[in-house]
Amino acid sequence: MSRPEQFIIDDFEPVYLTPTGREKLRTAAAHCASLLEDCHVCPHHCGVNRRAGERGNCQIGAEAMVSSAFPHHGEEACLRGARGSGTIFFSGCNLRCVFCQNDDISQCVTGRAYGPPAIADMMLALQDEGCHNINFVTPTHVVPQMVMALEQAVERGLRIPIVYNTGGYDALVTLRLLDGLVDIYMPDFKLWSTEFCTSYLHAPDYAERAREAFVEMRRQVGDLHVDAASVACHGLLVRHLVMPGLVAESVAIVQWLASAVSKDTFVNIMAQYRPANEVLRGAYPEIGRQPTMAELKTVRAAAVESGLWRLG
Repeated sequence: MSRPEQFIIDDFEPVYLTPTGREKLRTAAAHCASLLEDCHVCPHHCGVNRRAGERGNCQIGAEAMVSSAFPHHGEEACLRGARGSGTIFFSGCNLRCVFCQNDDISQCVTGRAYGPPAIADMMLALQDEGCHNINFVTPTHVVPQMVMALEQAVERGLRIPIVYNTGGYDALVTLRLLDGLVDIYMPDFKLWSTEFCTSYLHAPDYAERAREAFVEMRRQVGDLHVDAASVACHGLLVRHLVMPGLVAESVAIVQWLASAVSKDTFVNIMAQYRPANEVLRGAYPEIGRQPTMAELKTVRAAAVESGLWRLG
């Protein structure tokens, strides 16, 4: 087992501030607007011209829709620290989870449309409030807009880590665009089998795309590192929400993380599932309850047995 002190960084600089990172950011930002003309930003490959007002699966056009932006004190302790995580919640999503607890944001186009300069303003305001990081929530479908805003924010003095907080349904080509720009990847790994990915996420290939994405994310940023105050500054942090009656899905996920990604992966095994969205309205009664304590214990035990030890 690795020693915890191996994952402490004494002097950290965000990757986008390095000479290589700055060059990658300029190149990526210059390329991003064209990505919206024939959209293949996510695995749906809708092919729509978002710059012309066409909308695909995510329902978002040329400008990102922002629902809220504020210092979040409810994220993982290593993200929120003492001063909060600077969250920017994007509306829309490329998944249609039937149990989504934020369906009023993810599955409805709410909030306001913002261009890159305005999103850069938000980022700098959150930094000025003392937030430890900029936490882009559900950014997969608006990566081009995010990158263009990041370039402007960096030019105007942004100096804190970037968190890419995603549902896990990400395209490799888009993740490679982010190489050298994102400090912390925080993906969900929701479900394992095609059957349940189809029924509950409306994305049959979700698990396959997630596995590709997680390997690429770790290649870019490695295992999670923190500073002397235990605040995350670089690396991969995985979330997994335990669902009722689906312990076998969870066990497969934690075993895969340990064997194919890293036994040093920081995994937050979450117990917050509750019926929401379509499930709350009576659909899918088989997942219409909270997970039991026994189910939660089984998943955590499987994670430990697989060799994972950094568990939230």
